[in-house]
Amino acid sequence: MEANNQNGKPFKITNCSRDTRKGIVALSLEDLCSKVNEKLNIEGAITIVLESDGTEIDDEEYFATLEPHTSLMILTRDEKWTSVSTPFNISVDQVDNLKCGPELVGLVGKLKHNICNVSLLGGAELEMLSDMDPDSITDITFPDKIFLEQLKEASGRFLTEKRQAKDAMDLLRLYQEKHGETG
Repeated sequence: MEANNQNGKPFKITNCSRDTRKGIVALSLEDLCSKVNEKLNIEGAITIVLESDGTEIDDEEYFATLEPHTSLMILTRDEKWTSVSTPFNISVDQVDNLKCGPELVGLVGKLKHNICNVSLLGGAELEMLSDMDPDSITDITFPDKIFLEQLKEASGRFLTEKRQAKDAMDLLRLYQEKHGETG
């Protein structure tokens, strides 16, 4: 055990999208950050969290309590931890594909697994959901039409709120530009 402390502990490292995985042995949190930046070719500040639940590891004392081979996630800039989503695959035949694309079916499947992800969607995805025809998906994928109708309504509300926030920010930017010219 003492020799292990001198050589460091092994950790499983992944990025936010979980498409890159690396093994890193580190003596300290500072050492881990340095090696992560080097191995994953990351410049700038990073945040290290437990992959399992998103708990941030921000001090050496907590880092020392981690078990060897703990899975850690590296977050950069504005990235946020998300839970592991179960892949949702549905085969869509050519006729059904005309009604709704596989992208929409996959998105609805992801949200059915964890509805909280709707708040993280971008404008294009929200628009796709708010424009969907629940009847076109119900027959091939989801027997729960009520869920689809509520998802459509919630997506429309989120989209409206995002657009209002963007408009408010644009207005504020214009005001600041005008105020800066006259001041």
